Amino acid sequence: MFWGWSLLFVQVKQTVNCLIRAASAARKFFLLEVPSRQKVAWPMITRAAKLLLLSGIALYYSLVVFNNLTDFGSNYQFVQHVLAMDTTFPGDHGRWRALTSPAAHLAFYLGIIVWEIVTTILLWWGAARLLGALRLKADVFNAAKRIPLMALTIAILMWLVAFLTVGGEWFLMWQSHTWNGQEEAFRMFAVVGIVMIVVLQPDVEGQP
Repeated sequence: MFWGWSLLFVQVKQTVNCLIRAASAARKFFLLEVPSRQKVAWPMITRAAKLLLLSGIALYYSLVVFNNLTDFGSNYQFVQHVLAMDTTFPGDHGRWRALTSPAAHLAFYLGIIVWEIVTTILLWWGAARLLGALRLKADVFNAAKRIPLMALTIAILMWLVAFLTVGGEWFLMWQSHTWNGQEEAFRMFAVVGIVMIVVLQPDVEGQP
């Protein structure tokens, strides 16, 4: 009987010691305990979330650029039909706005691709800046958000200006049942906007 209780006590003690070691390891992983005066010793969950969200947008744009460069014709057809306004309502009085020149279609499409490439570069640059400031003080991390702010602003303007405004309202893309990209544009406008709001929330010392 005594031997059984002794064995149980030893097992419980070993389990508790294992839990203590695991908790200590987790604390060292999540808490930034570094001696530098420029570095902090509190959890970086909030900062990591902002970095990951920004990186997710950067990855999305990287794939968009890759698809447009490797499958040039697919989205080029979309641009052609939107600018030509050949699928808007029959008898629409706004068709005088249509651009039927192939050169105009190509210039518009190449402009979008360049816009996406610049945005992608800025997004990854911004992510690198946040990563570099991840373990620094709050004011340093907040200052590192300048490039991400620029990148996200350019990204959200593409959906707002190029697609929702120019494509949707000037070229009346909303009238087309076939070449209507407003739903996708609004979805990405909302996604980028939400990420921008999260990233721009000021970071302070001691937050999770």
